[in-house]
Amino acid sequence: MSFDRPIAVLMVCMGNICRSPTAEGVLRAKLAAAGLAGRVRVDSAGTHAYHVGEPPDERSQTHAARRGYDLSALRARAVDPDDYRRFDLLLAMDWDNLALLQDDCPSGSERKLRRLMEFAPGAGSEVVPDPYYGGSRGFEQVLDLVETACDGLISHLSAKPGWR
Repeated sequence: MSFDRPIAVLMVCMGNICRSPTAEGVLRAKLAAAGLAGRVRVDSAGTHAYHVGEPPDERSQTHAARRGYDLSALRARAVDPDDYRRFDLLLAMDWDNLALLQDDCPSGSERKLRRLMEFAPGAGSEVVPDPYYGGSRGFEQVLDLVETACDGLISHLSAKPGWR
């Protein structure tokens, strides 16, 4: 990764209304709290264009707001082919979305694709599960996992020579 410009991170789930906007909002807030907001550009997108232009799911917004994260300005979008060039890391929330990213990934950009939970190896989950069809506990679990993984991601990036 080059450090002559902000590192660009794209959070990716299926519809970009639950998990990935939550991850975007959490990472933005954690970077700001650490005084690192200018060092990382954060966005989110979905592998499917089901909800383009819509705000995050109301339940995601409600649960995030209870922890101090404001997702209200975010709007769903689909992963664009140009994202593979514009972003340094494309972080999928689960194996299925990682596979979809891999299917569309241009040659030479594969190293940019990872799962967000790779940055939280002790969290007890390899994926951020989709809370859409579940209850409140699922949205709380998403926040728990995303917060842990975002802390790990910031630590990972901070450990890179020349980053700070």
